[in-house]
Amino acid sequence: MIQFDAENDPSLFEETFQFAQRQVRALIERSPDFYPMYTQGGKWKHDSPVWTHWCDGFLPGMMWLFYKRSGNGNEAGQYWYENAIRYTRPLEARKLDQEAHDLGFLFLSAHHRWYLLKRDPSIIDILVQAGRTMATRFQEKGGYLRSFVAEDSLFIDSMMNVGLIFLAARETGDKKLRDAAIRHCLTTRRCLVRGDGSVAQEGIFDTETGEFLRQTTHQGFRGDSCWSRGLAWALYGFGACYEFARDPRFLETAELCADYYITHTPPNGVPPWDYNAPPESRKIVDTSAAAIAASGFLRLSRILTDPVKGHLYWSTGIKILRILCSNYSAAQDPAWEGILKGGVYHLPKNLGVNESVMWGEYFFVEALEHALR
Repeated sequence: MIQFDAENDPSLFEETFQFAQRQVRALIERSPDFYPMYTQGGKWKHDSPVWTHWCDGFLPGMMWLFYKRSGNGNEAGQYWYENAIRYTRPLEARKLDQEAHDLGFLFLSAHHRWYLLKRDPSIIDILVQAGRTMATRFQEKGGYLRSFVAEDSLFIDSMMNVGLIFLAARETGDKKLRDAAIRHCLTTRRCLVRGDGSVAQEGIFDTETGEFLRQTTHQGFRGDSCWSRGLAWALYGFGACYEFARDPRFLETAELCADYYITHTPPNGVPPWDYNAPPESRKIVDTSAAAIAASGFLRLSRILTDPVKGHLYWSTGIKILRILCSNYSAAQDPAWEGILKGGVYHLPKNLGVNESVMWGEYFFVEALEHALR
């Protein structure tokens, strides 16, 4: 169980936020127009496989966060503004990409942040089209957004992407879009979130009848285990969807997953890559899951009306952030090109194990920005 012995530490968080900016600046100046996924030996450029193509929004997403904190009218702000646009614009073509189930990762981290800062209506048009494209994945029988794997497959990861459909529904008043998003969340809640708050990564359905058949996994230890990044996706994703839909069932599920995280994660707040992996394997941690969870906890603390639980979640997010800054930052390793060490991409495939991963970088920076507001 996580121990609570730390308060907010703005100086540590500000120092780490500045370090993150230096690392991203070095990356884009060393490898212009390159969108990395994970490091190999601490280096972003390598020839190892990527499995899927879903991370390009995280790099410009960090730049929008840097710009937000730097502000207008200064050299740093102008630098991040120009580069955020430079790295965001090329993603627009993927608003029509029907092969990807992760359009939310692309467009919510990049274009939506751009819109929130500048309120340009043309950006909303891009977001709406991306949301409509995402909604074409909806399987009427079964009531879920199919994963990239097959029509019968539902991923917990999609809880981080369905917000794009909610956004498109809100902007257009399209009830059909909203209904599809809500049904997906409810199906995920019923089929992938267990009674104790743990989650499965994948659910398999009968495409003829829509019947849910079984839980399984691609990146976890096994189908009935709890892959920690999947838990973090659920914790964060159900909370984010509650903000769109205000359905109390979504908030209840986010809290259930959050409480599992608190209860089953080691005292320092950084989880093993899978909570049910064998003891030796459980020594491998995933800091990207911790970074997602930290940001999710801080977000939940803002949503909750219960001040006691809100404080618990705020304290949990801050605790995790302190540990990541103190023990896993690459600041003391000048040869390391990432920000946050100890991430895991795909352990069964041995991809990006104990490395920096782009989603870990992004949600770490997001959590730092949240804590520094």
